[in-house]
Amino acid sequence: EGLPGGLEQSLDAFQKILILRCLRGDKVTNAMQDYVCHQLGQRFIEPQTADLSAVFRESSPVTPLIFILSPGTDPAADLYKFAEEMRFSKKLSAISLGQGQGPRAEAMMRNAMERGKWVFFQNCHLAPSWMPSLERLIENIDPDKVHRDFRVWLTSMPSNQFPVSILQNGSKLTIEPPRGVKANLLRTYLSLTDAELNDCKRALEHKALLLSLCLFHGSTIERRKFGPLGFNIPYEFTDGDLRICISQLRMFLEEYTDIPYKVLRYTAGEINYGGRVTDDWDRRCLLSILQDFYQPPVLEDNYKFSESGVYHQINPTYDLNVSKNFLYLILYTWIILVVFTFVSC
Repeated sequence: EGLPGGLEQSLDAFQKILILRCLRGDKVTNAMQDYVCHQLGQRFIEPQTADLSAVFRESSPVTPLIFILSPGTDPAADLYKFAEEMRFSKKLSAISLGQGQGPRAEAMMRNAMERGKWVFFQNCHLAPSWMPSLERLIENIDPDKVHRDFRVWLTSMPSNQFPVSILQNGSKLTIEPPRGVKANLLRTYLSLTDAELNDCKRALEHKALLLSLCLFHGSTIERRKFGPLGFNIPYEFTDGDLRICISQLRMFLEEYTDIPYKVLRYTAGEINYGGRVTDDWDRRCLLSILQDFYQPPVLEDNYKFSESGVYHQINPTYDLNVSKNFLYLILYTWIILVVFTFVSC
């Protein structure tokens, strides 16, 4: 609705947000996104993927690379994939910090400095007592003596126990979960390769069910916005839940003659995702949603996952690049529909 009394014409976009803040505080985030999009451009509100190669090029043996985590994110898989691309997968040593892991991590780091390996220390916020030792180790790295291939990767939630000097001297990446179903789809497909899509013996069924599974993952995460209407308890579903379901999907498709929908629904709904669910009604809701995505009709050409028709099945003969372009087309189509609806109102 337009503002009354000539305010629609006399106020600028930001002043209108101030009025919206008084009337509908829950819509300010949406209004700010529209404002940023109008002032700066659409790309400033679209999800950005972490480019590890660009960060790595600017790093050095004495510069730690730090992932600042947020709930529901895990950069480990992206780092392992990047290490494989750099042919360092066998020279990457990882450890999850916690009680009693400090001495092992220190020995691992000293060995890596001598032999030119990568060390990956996860969850630094869980080992606050060892952080001064880590700070000392990094500060004492001699750039003239350390192996030039040595790198130290760290992950941590925001914590006041994390050494300030490491933050100041390190390269930092903020890892945030994607917002929206479309962003979830794009992030998943950007992390895949053509080999992962086509190496399955039943590649056509695998591609179709993979899209269906990714849509289920995105829908499940986005339902948290609706509070008790989505789930009574806000469960922290992660990319790890999706990855294990993708692995099981490929395994079951290769082992079974017919597609085992019951097995797929049980492993995903009762074990992987359902294992986080503590409320019986929430589990029932989760399984009902999964039923819509793991069923025979999703294999049909142009099967529509939503009444709007925006989300529909991708042609299984497409390669990865065409699939990505299709997802970008979904994103732009959705934007056009929103703009058209707004103008019509």
